[in-house]
Parts: sequence; C-alpha cells; structure tokens
Amino acid sequence: MKKSTWVILIIAVVIAGIGIWYWQFRKSEDVILLETAKVEYGDVTNSITATGTLQPIDTVAVGSQVSGTIKSVYVDFNSPVKKGQLLAQLDKTLMDAQVQQYTANLQAAQANVVYQKSNSERQAKLYAVGAISKADLETATYQYNSSKDNVNSINAQLKTAQKNLSLTDIYSPIDGTVLARSVSEGQTVASSLSTPTLFSIAKDLTKMQVEASVDEADIGNVKEGQRVSFSVDAFPSDTFQGTVKEVRLRSSVSANVVTYITIIEAPNADMKLKPGMTASITIYTKEVDHTLTIPAAALSFVPDSILVAKYHINSDRPIRKPGAVKQHTGKRPTTDSAGIKISRGFVWVRKDSVTLISRPVTTGLDDKTVVEVISGLQEGDEVVTGYKKMQKKDAATAKTAKSPFMPASRGGNTRKKPTQAPAR
Repeated sequence: MKKSTWVILIIAVVIAGIGIWYWQFRKSEDVILLETAKVEYGDVTNSITATGTLQPIDTVAVGSQVSGTIKSVYVDFNSPVKKGQLLAQLDKTLMDAQVQQYTANLQAAQANVVYQKSNSERQAKLYAVGAISKADLETATYQYNSSKDNVNSINAQLKTAQKNLSLTDIYSPIDGTVLARSVSEGQTVASSLSTPTLFSIAKDLTKMQVEASVDEADIGNVKEGQRVSFSVDAFPSDTFQGTVKEVRLRSSVSANVVTYITIIEAPNADMKLKPGMTASITIYTKEVDHTLTIPAAALSFVPDSILVAKYHINSDRPIRKPGAVKQHTGKRPTTDSAGIKISRGFVWVRKDSVTLISRPVTTGLDDKTVVEVISGLQEGDEVVTGYKKMQKKDAATAKTAKSPFMPASRGGNTRKKPTQAPAR
C-alpha cells in the first residue's frame, strides 16, 4: 500500500476519534427551567392542633340516699332508659317496719289527744264551780297542748319513714343510656357519709362533646363558633366535624405546659363516637373559601442576572444578583374586619416563553404554603416561583415532571367561580 494511503487512513481515524470525543465528552449546554404555578381557586386556612377526649354532653350520676341491701337490679350497661323508669330496688324490710311503727305511734298519740281534750274540758268545768285549784286546770291544759304537739312530731317522723321507704326504689331522672353500673344484687349500700353512685347515665349519645386541651400559645386565636375537624383511632379514615362551644378560663399545668379546656360540640347521629375516645383535633381559626390562590414562594421570587440573560424582563424593579438576600418589598400590612392581614407585594408572571412581567398584588390570608390573592391577578395567570439550571438532555423530562416542593392545590377549579371578589 502506498505511503499516501496510510497517511489518509491515519488522518481519518484521528478525525473520527476527535468527533467521538466531542460528542461524548463535551460539556452539555445548560438550560434554565422556570418553576411556575397557575393562579386558581382554592381554600386558605389557618389552624391549630390539639388533643382531647370525647364525652357525653350531659351525664347524671344516680345514687341512693338511704342505706340498705340491693334487692333487684333491672338495667345493665348500655341499657336505654326513660325518665321515671325503675332501675333498682333496695330491701324494704327495715323501712316497712319503721313506717308501721310510726303509724302505730301516731294512732296512739291521736287517741291521747282525744283523752287530754276531754280531761281539759272537764277540769275547766270543775274550776268554774271552785272544785279544783287553778294549778290543776293549768296542768290539764298543758297536757292537752303537749299531746297535740306529740301528734305533729310523730306525724313528721312517719313522713320521713315513708320518704325513706320510697327512696328504696331507684328511678332514672332522665332519658338516656346507662354508661356504668356500679352495684349488683345483694350488695350493701352505705350512704351515711356520702351518696354512693349506683349508675351513670348519659342523656343523649347522638350529641357528644370533646374536651380539648389547647396550648396557651394558641388559645388566643380560638373563638366560639369556629369550625373543627377531628379524627379518632377507631376510625382512622373518617373525619368528624364539630364547632367550638366554649373556652374555659381555668387553666391546667402539666410538665410546665399551660393548657386551657376548650369544649367542642360534635354531632354523633351514626353513633360511631363513644365516650372516652381520644380525638386528634384541628381548629380552623381563620378561613377563606373559594378564593384565588398562589404559592407563597411566588411572593419571595425575584429574577436575577441569570434570568436577565435568558428572558425579557418587563419591569422597572431592580434585578437581584445570584445568591443575594431577598428583600421584602411589600408595604406594611393592614388588617380587615375578620382580623386577616392585608399585604401588598409583587409577583412575576410569565407572559410568554421569553417574557416575565412584574405584577403588583394584594394578598390576604397566608398559611405559609398558599396565599389568598385579593387583587392583581386573574385565574389562569402563570406566576413564577423559582428556576433551576439543568443540562439540555434532562430539560425535556423536567418540563413534564412536577416539582415535589410545590404545594398541592386545595380546591382547584371544582367550585364555581364567584361573581365578584370578596369584600375587604
């Protein structure tokens, strides 16, 4: 083979090698990919969390005012009862004997009154003719009056014995359900020092309440009538609703943590909720429903010199250098009638593929992830929340992938668009 042919082959191999190296090992061109989010309708809420215990709204402890032995028990745990229904009976033997004794004493006392009255009238006639002294007349009159007082005393004792006899029947004071039964047949009840509790009756288990312990740092935002949602371990997939009924002023301290009892009304029509369950509670202290929202990151985004080289920036606002600290540019916030802070700031809207426009906005409720937009934007506007640099070959995939750091929409466009913006 000729020498010139070898030279040509060597040159061709070198050129091919250079080409392969260029395409395989050259530095890929960087691409700027904007991170954006569309302005859409959703809900914005501020909330606090707490834990509490489910309790019936009204619970009555049924006891016994008299001592004795339980003769019969007619209800058990979970028994539905009506007002006036017989729950239990004590042994009536001793009470019956006392009633009979006082009845007999009363009859004897009434007979004595009749005798003393007759004797007093007779002594008065004898005194009128001078047959007896005045002292004898006064003695007869005294005995007659004492016999009448004795009748009244025994009559009161008889009424007490009759009342004690009636108290041996234990009746339900309300309509409800028996939560606890503390006695059994044959058990002795002693009520000399304190009234023993025989039954615990819940008035209406279709209406429950949650006693929530709210931290002192959060209690200032809790008001009567606020919406509440909570869950219980027994039904982890269910969310129950309630309303704040009362914030009690008395505090409690546990492990140097101050909490306040907050009473939450909770309907229980399906009877899933049971007394004593532990509830994980969310109290919505501020809410704005079906309003325009943007991610909170959009308010802090400011284009830098890297974006200036790639996009047309339509704004007279200063451009931030890469790595510079973002400065707050909004005016001092004000507060509306609902106590929500109204702030003014700027966001950047992507007009087209090469243009970014600065847009002043008025914002309301902020939950640190999503912000309510009062004015300055329309549904469908595309606001910029940031950008990232990547190689050209990865850009196509990244355009279709959703950023894991962007907040999910809470409401989207499933609700009807309001006819006008909410008044502030």
